[in-house]
Amino acid sequence: MEYTNKNFPPLKNDRLLKAACGKEVDKVPVWVMRQAGRYLPEFQAVRAKHDFFTVCRTPELACEVTLQPLRRYEHLDASIIFSDILVIPQALGMTVEMHPGVGPVFPTPLQDVSEIDELKEEGAVSRLTYVGDAITLTRHKIEGKVPLIGFTGAPFTLMGYMIEGGGSKTMSKTKNWLEKYSKDVHRLLSLLTRVIVDYLVMQVESGAQLLQVFESSADHLTREQFNEFSAPYLKDIRSGVKKILEEKNLDQVPMTIFAKGGGHSLDVQAQMGYETIGLDWTVDPIEARKIVGSNITLQGNLDPQDLYKTPEEIKKLTIDMVQKFGKHRYIANLGHGITPQTPLESMTAFTESVHEAI
Repeated sequence: MEYTNKNFPPLKNDRLLKAACGKEVDKVPVWVMRQAGRYLPEFQAVRAKHDFFTVCRTPELACEVTLQPLRRYEHLDASIIFSDILVIPQALGMTVEMHPGVGPVFPTPLQDVSEIDELKEEGAVSRLTYVGDAITLTRHKIEGKVPLIGFTGAPFTLMGYMIEGGGSKTMSKTKNWLEKYSKDVHRLLSLLTRVIVDYLVMQVESGAQLLQVFESSADHLTREQFNEFSAPYLKDIRSGVKKILEEKNLDQVPMTIFAKGGGHSLDVQAQMGYETIGLDWTVDPIEARKIVGSNITLQGNLDPQDLYKTPEEIKKLTIDMVQKFGKHRYIANLGHGITPQTPLESMTAFTESVHEAI
C-alpha cells in the first residue's frame, strides 16, 4: 500500500521549494548534506545491525534513517532520502562493497574500454525501484513536515569511481582515460546520463520534491575539462528530466547542481538550467552571486570543519555567511557533507543560527 499510494500528506513547510524557485521566504531554509548519517548515534545503532547497502536497499530502514535528523533537529527545512550515488554502478552490474574505514570499493573496476559494453544499461532503473519505494514510504511517514530531496551522482563522478575502484586522491587512472580514450569516455558518460535521467524521473514519480545532482569530483577537472566531460552531460540531465516530466504530465521539480571544486566554472553552471547551484566552502558568496546573477538560487557553504568549533563560534560564522548570501534565492548548507565526528550540538548551533541570522 505505502509504495503505491501517492496520495501524500500536504506539505507544511515549503521554505526550501520557495527559495529554490525564487519566491519570498519568511526565513532562510537550511539542510545539511549527509544529515542522515554517521555523526548520529541512532544511525550508528542501525548500522550496527545492518550492512550499509542493506540499509539503502530496504525501504523501511532507508526511511528510518532519513527521518532520524528531523526528530533531533527542529530547524531542518528538508530531508534527503538515505541512499548512495553508487547504486547506479551496482544497477549496471558492477559490484560495490562498503569497507569500514575505507569507504566504497569496487573489487573489479573498469580496466579496459571494451568493458563499457558489458554494463547492463537495459533495465538498470528497474533494479533501483527500492530507492523509489523508500521515497514513497518516507513521503508518507514524514507527514508533510518538510520536503524530501532525491539525488544522484553525476556521470563524471560515477565514472571516476568505476575506473578507480573507489575514492581516489589523484584520479590518475580516470585522467589517463580522458587523455587516451576520450571517445569511449564520452560513450560511457552518455550511457550514465541516460540512466541518471530515468532514475531521477522515477524518483519524482515516487515523491521526490527536489533533486540534487552531485558532481563530487569536479575538483579533479580543469575548467576546459569540466566544459568537455561534465557540463554537457549535466545540462542533458536537467533538460532530459524536464522533458520527460512534461511528457508524463508530472509536476516539474526544482533541481540543484553541486559541483565540488567546480568554482572555476560557476558561469558555465549558471547556463545549465538548474534552479540552484551548490557551492563548496572555497567559494566566496559575494563573488558567486556576481557570477551567476540574481535569477539562480545559491546553496552552501560553511566549511564542515567549522562544526568542530564552539557553538558560539559556529553561530558567528553562520550568521556572517547567511548575511553575505542574503535572504533572496538562498538555501543554507555546508560546503560539503557533514563529517562523522561532528558534535551533535554543532548541528543545533548551525541550524538555529541560520533561522536567526536575517
